[in-house]
Amino acid sequence: MNLTKNRSEVITYSINKNSNHNLSISVQGGEVTVMAPWYLTQNKIQEVVDEKRAWILKKLEEYEESKKAVIAPDKSRVQLFGQIYQVELRYKMVNLPEVNLEGNKILLTVPNKYRKMDSEKVLDALLDKMYSSIAEKEVERAMEKTRIRLGFAPEDFQICKMKNVLGKCTPERTIVINPDIVKFSRETIEYVVLHEYCHLKYKNHSKYFHREVAKYLPNYKNFQDAISNYQY
Repeated sequence: MNLTKNRSEVITYSINKNSNHNLSISVQGGEVTVMAPWYLTQNKIQEVVDEKRAWILKKLEEYEESKKAVIAPDKSRVQLFGQIYQVELRYKMVNLPEVNLEGNKILLTVPNKYRKMDSEKVLDALLDKMYSSIAEKEVERAMEKTRIRLGFAPEDFQICKMKNVLGKCTPERTIVINPDIVKFSRETIEYVVLHEYCHLKYKNHSKYFHREVAKYLPNYKNFQDAISNYQY
């Protein structure tokens, strides 16, 4: 183990000698490792480490930042495709926000410049963006599947955030879907889209409307409980 010091910052690193002719430095898991040819002296290795000092310190800082996770208590668990995920909000040295799904966790990474902002507001904005991005693809998939199945289509469709409304069909024959739809299973998404398609023929929830829905999805009532808190 070796040390290199400059002012108050200390870099601790280990050296692994090998038969190669190249020297390399890696920073992983907060550990600095120098791979050096067997014949290279300690002083020469130290010179190279000093030359790479700024880069090493940056990597170490990124690692320390990555360990800091901020979780808003009432936002720490969210739903996606009918499954519950743990949410972690991390601040790192990145240029743009990133969203990654790892096992049962949704990792939201944002630039350090947002650290001074209210974490719950940052989290809400990122989750809304995530839902909207996923909804664009999922709703388009469900719309195409339903179009082929029913043999007709709306004039247009939109993804739009709506309060307590999951889907609607406008008088202009445009179907509007709330991006929150991706909180539910893909089967439920397809049901809501089918439901709105049927409103193209029947504007209200008459017995004829429900008969039309049941013609294509006999078990449609199985999906109603999951979205009972929404209008559609």
